[in-house]
Amino acid sequence: MRITAHQANITLDIDATDDPVHGHQEGRFFHGYYDSYCYLPLYIFCGEFLLSAQLRSAKVDPAKGALKDLQRVVAQIRKKWRRVHIVVRGDSGFCRDTIMSWCERQGIDYVFGLAKNSRLLKQIQEELKQAEAESVRTGEMARIFKNLRYQTEDTWSRMRRVVAKAEHLNKGSNPRFVVTSLPATLFPAAVLYETLYCARGEMENRIKEQQMGLFADRTSTGTMRGNQLRLYLSSIAYILMHDLRRLALKGTELERAQCTTIRLKLLKIGAQIHVTFRRVWIRMAGGYPYTETFRQALHKLQQIPARC
Repeated sequence: MRITAHQANITLDIDATDDPVHGHQEGRFFHGYYDSYCYLPLYIFCGEFLLSAQLRSAKVDPAKGALKDLQRVVAQIRKKWRRVHIVVRGDSGFCRDTIMSWCERQGIDYVFGLAKNSRLLKQIQEELKQAEAESVRTGEMARIFKNLRYQTEDTWSRMRRVVAKAEHLNKGSNPRFVVTSLPATLFPAAVLYETLYCARGEMENRIKEQQMGLFADRTSTGTMRGNQLRLYLSSIAYILMHDLRRLALKGTELERAQCTTIRLKLLKIGAQIHVTFRRVWIRMAGGYPYTETFRQALHKLQQIPARC
């Protein structure tokens, strides 16, 4: 299955992040990249929708468990939307032949970061020189994109399309590579890298929102199982807050607010609650500045039909 101009698309972003720990919790491990003892939870998002959050020890490969989670999520999506086109996106930690080969067999496209090496750099030497000359001439960043056909010497089962970015900054050369199954006819190199691949950075904002605003990083119990439960509870809180933002706050000044802002301005407010036989009365202070936003959100929630 290949993407067409009128086909519905779903992009699944997969990423791992550090969850620092400060005790002797089960599964803790020192991670050299993050320079701390931590867990390494695995997330899958679709836009702002959180689909999976799995706690893992930091001593595992970043891609460990990713294929299993993708298979579960994709099966649920295709049970509801059988013909939807799916694109999986991730950094170089998920550039594994097992994941790419599975995507190819399932008719799923992918865009993954690819770690640079001497063979790849050799293929863009001229483009790097041109980018450097242009940067020196203009005094600004310069980048040139190039399509490559590439296969690793022993880990990939087939040759694949690689998009190279030959970039030169004031501080020096900055080459980058991504591997993809998407065709060059529909996704030219620059568009694929700048528009599609770089957009995955938005997922990092959603992870930070959950960790910093909804306490996903409070994994302080002694066992992995207990800390996974805490991550699940935080994930449920994120889903509820996202639905509140999506359904109740649409058209208000808090429509694009982060969870922390919504908590402070809409939920963590002083009020008197009076419960009678027929009603629940919420009496807020007369000086509360978001009365109208609160009223609109409550009204929209009341209009949502109850589901059994």
